[in-house]
Amino acid sequence: MTAAQIDKLINALSQAQTGQDAFNQYAPGNPDKAIRRANLGLYLRTMAAHKPTALLLMEAPGYRGCRLTGLPVTSRRIMLEGVTALGMFGQAAGFRDVSDPGFERVYGEQSATIVWSALAGLRALPLIWNAFPFHPHQPGKPLSNRKPRQAELALGADFLRLLLLIWTFEQVIAVGNVAHGLLHKQGVACHKVRHPANGGKAEFVAGLRALLAVG
Repeated sequence: MTAAQIDKLINALSQAQTGQDAFNQYAPGNPDKAIRRANLGLYLRTMAAHKPTALLLMEAPGYRGCRLTGLPVTSRRIMLEGVTALGMFGQAAGFRDVSDPGFERVYGEQSATIVWSALAGLRALPLIWNAFPFHPHQPGKPLSNRKPRQAELALGADFLRLLLLIWTFEQVIAVGNVAHGLLHKQGVACHKVRHPANGGKAEFVAGLRALLAVG
């Protein structure tokens, strides 16, 4: 993935139109959204340098994670404190926080903590992406999450196809039913693991270990 391809992907994300109960965290015209675009660009450039061979496809941004940071399944805590074992994130690396009104006390996210802890333990660094790359929430309740609709997943498929055109993966891993369904519809061969939410941590970690453990 080249710098030009990264810029093209982020620009396409910023221009996407969502419904009133979905939030485009990369859209123009807002300083916090500009920070999120920069965070995502830095993440993708960092991942390009690591040359990951696996894609980990999650469901959608949550209000405690990607909605704030712009980074798939990455909370403020993970982004600002970093994942030392993998050499990822941290303020010293250039990742920046946002100041969205109403989200001041939101810092950690359970799924983000589980995912990055598991990857750190495995010393594995797949590229992480979302089936629907914007934040779906309950109407009028930005501090909430909901499952993306089929029309939203169709929009997400456009970005997934673009990602797969510019990046070659030896292994694609779907996290949960939503991600697996999208990959299946796109004809992308993949493995499936349990989503870590709602008591799925142990199965998720075991599934990742079976697929990503080295040596």
